[in-house]
Amino acid sequence: MTRPRPAGTGVGGGNVGDAAEGADARTGVPIGRDELAVDILDAAVRLLGCSVEADTPEGTVAVRLVEVEAYRGADDPASHSFRGRTARNAVMFGPPGHLYVYFVYGMHYCANVTCLANGEAGAVLLRAGEVTSDSATAFARRPTARRAAELARGPARLAALLGLSRAHNGLDLTDPRSPVRVLAGPPVDPAAVRTGPRVGVAAAHETPWRFWIADSPAVSPYRPGRGAGTSPGTGGGGSTA
Repeated sequence: MTRPRPAGTGVGGGNVGDAAEGADARTGVPIGRDELAVDILDAAVRLLGCSVEADTPEGTVAVRLVEVEAYRGADDPASHSFRGRTARNAVMFGPPGHLYVYFVYGMHYCANVTCLANGEAGAVLLRAGEVTSDSATAFARRPTARRAAELARGPARLAALLGLSRAHNGLDLTDPRSPVRVLAGPPVDPAAVRTGPRVGVAAAHETPWRFWIADSPAVSPYRPGRGAGTSPGTGGGGSTA
């Protein structure tokens, strides 16, 4: 895969046990682990257009990924793995294709897909998706959403919709028997991919490792982290990948 170009340039709620009851509603083919055992920037772009499917007490919920962010290990000060391996971030060190879930601000969960070769720390944060499963089930799980685009706009909403928590940390997303799976989708047209600074981070805040699909209403607005100042591009902002 061709590496995305820098910004400014262009190119053409349930627990794991309960969730298992929804296994008969599973669809599609999980992404191959080899597709994620690559550099995080390539993996991030590959994940765009793929689907995340989770078995919840209300039924299977699925979203098509339209926005992600890449985080690498020791050379990325914004990454949880920047200072080395800990009990909290151990999943980030591999194998690739596993779910890394963390708790943030004392109230939200965020979900990531591990990438790179086993032993190398890297993950892609799932920032936003478009619901592709039954909309009534999705709205039942996210009753505060006013319209479909808001159901999984932002990483906390996406994780809440899919019912993800620390109980799911470490799940193999490439296993068709897993209660949470990433399903392979056709590669997104490079002309439709945009990139810009990551949202809400102060360290390495200008690094353009946030990727999204142009014109998707589910993409979240850009928000700089504390001390990061402002950045061009809002409401999706940034430039072509």
